[in-house]
Amino acid sequence: MTQKAFKYRFYPTPEQETLLRKTMGCARLIYNRALAARTEAWYERQERVGYAETSTMLTDWKKQEDLQFLSEVSCVPLQQGLRHLQTAFTNFFAGRAKYPNFKKKHHGGNAEFTKSAFKWKDGQVFLAKIAEPLAIRWSRQIPEGAEPSTITVKLSPAGRWSVSMLVDIVIEALPESPNQVGLDLGITSLIALSNGEKVANPKAFKAKRRKLRKAQKALSRKQKGSNNRHKARRKVAKVYAEISDARSDFIHKLTTRLVRENQTIAVEDLAVKNMIKNRKLALSISDASWGELIRQLEYKCDWYGRTLVKIDRWFPSSKRCGHCGHIVDKLPLNIREWDCPKCGTHHDRDLNAANNILAAGLAVNVCGATVRPEQSKSVKAGATKQKPKS
Repeated sequence: MTQKAFKYRFYPTPEQETLLRKTMGCARLIYNRALAARTEAWYERQERVGYAETSTMLTDWKKQEDLQFLSEVSCVPLQQGLRHLQTAFTNFFAGRAKYPNFKKKHHGGNAEFTKSAFKWKDGQVFLAKIAEPLAIRWSRQIPEGAEPSTITVKLSPAGRWSVSMLVDIVIEALPESPNQVGLDLGITSLIALSNGEKVANPKAFKAKRRKLRKAQKALSRKQKGSNNRHKARRKVAKVYAEISDARSDFIHKLTTRLVRENQTIAVEDLAVKNMIKNRKLALSISDASWGELIRQLEYKCDWYGRTLVKIDRWFPSSKRCGHCGHIVDKLPLNIREWDCPKCGTHHDRDLNAANNILAAGLAVNVCGATVRPEQSKSVKAGATKQKPKS
């Protein structure tokens, strides 16, 4: 069994919207209060406060006169907010994330409902304390016989309502394919494949940059706190949503095609967080969404029985001749084609890198061999810089 999320747009009635906004506001308030209490306890008394203590605080807060409205909404989203805060602190202490931030109202909001707080009946969703079902736009059907285990309602900064249903289903593996491919991630070409294909980078942000700039200039001229500023902020959020939707749609279609067509996929294990520290390339790298592309390949390969191989990020895939194995000393980013000084073979930089990545990935997959040549050296302790690829 595999957990898979199905996300849909829905259009709440005025009564549903009022209650849902109130629920999200209460969840945000509890999250922020618990975060403030945990921070204060540590910095003032060096005490660690966990989920159990914040849950007890929630019970006490509901008894206060000025917080009686907390009892007017379902208690499940409030408790789930405290669990999410605990997860945020766990990730922080493990070094996987930064210190948790306070939630803001204009960022939208979300509320998570577990099985005790919703009812699934005849293909319709009834949330706690809401009599009418949600008017969901069913863009695709949930597999027959499957029921949601968790439902998350989200309001985006652009004002769009969506509902995400987590379902336990069985995903059948795809028929085995004889194809194997290596991927070289880039900026001009989003990916170069070892079979000679290049996929152009759609550059979703660049396509909407002028529209976004115009909306942001209009926002900056509005008086703070005014209704016109609220409308202008909504327009900016809608442009950002268009960029995100276009980028997500493209990457989902691309990764699905790669997984369906190939049995083995080899990629470089790039440190994207370190690479975007380069001011000149940070915008282009972020717009390319390399991290999201790799993330989708990981879980889709796991779903459909494919093999994803990550090779060492320091493997000189671009500087290594795919014909004789010679490694050149330097290969600046502006050089897109080069001739091997040893065997004279002419190389396209990206396609040569993709072929080298595939060869290294197959070596790792078959025998677990290291792909770092003797000439290359490990990064020194404390060094985090990595040259970005284009």
